[in-house]
Amino acid sequence: MGFTDIGGVALHHSVQGHRRAMPVVFINSLGTDLRIWDGVVPYLADRFRIVRYDKRGHGLSDWSPAPNTIRTHTNDLVGLLDSLQIDETLVVGISVGGMIALDLAATYPRRVRAQVLCGTGPKIGTAEMWNERIQTLRENGMDTLSDAILSRWFTVSFAQTKPAAYRGYRNMLSRTPVAGYTSLCEAIRDADLTEAVTAIRTKSLVLCGAEDVATPPELVGGMAKRMPQAQFSIIEEAAHLPCIEQPDVMAAHIMRFFEENGYVV
Repeated sequence: MGFTDIGGVALHHSVQGHRRAMPVVFINSLGTDLRIWDGVVPYLADRFRIVRYDKRGHGLSDWSPAPNTIRTHTNDLVGLLDSLQIDETLVVGISVGGMIALDLAATYPRRVRAQVLCGTGPKIGTAEMWNERIQTLRENGMDTLSDAILSRWFTVSFAQTKPAAYRGYRNMLSRTPVAGYTSLCEAIRDADLTEAVTAIRTKSLVLCGAEDVATPPELVGGMAKRMPQAQFSIIEEAAHLPCIEQPDVMAAHIMRFFEENGYVV
């Protein structure tokens, strides 16, 4: 565990695996922290240098009151990579983490060797939806919508068969600072990467949970079709966060993609 100052914001991060191996950076979803990758990382840690971090306003990282955009988060990641002396990396991003990954590949293409995008799209939701969520949370707190949000994160089966884990992830969400969460909601609301996606030449694996209602397969698969170097796969028995519901399956997809493209030594 470590902390790095990026433009006055302390970013919490974790680095593990082999220092000289190809780095893989994982980018989290809205309302979560780097622990959502705990089930995936063990499958990759002996072959890669694993970098995880908490976005600003989440986990143990600082929050900045200045307007934050997806580009703000992209530049945070670039600053973190610079501090770790990583020039090129593989990227795995989920939900808004996928949007940050897309913006990274579009803006700093030489920094990204290949990317895995899960449960994401060039534009997620509508302005009305995000504004309503932001207002509700600012007026009533995170607990107000936690159950509704978790019903989009996970399948009914996960909630029924793993109730303790379900409550634990609810705690992760509800304990996220309202200011940090709603600031990222604003960044998602205002982001539209539709044009950028078509110009990305980075080799990409695009994944989606079969039961994802937040970013449904038709949205995610449609994005993949517009990307010149993308392939698309669906993960069964998973909703918005396959990294938690089906970590072994998601890890297998990631490893196969990296192996096929020569990134595993």
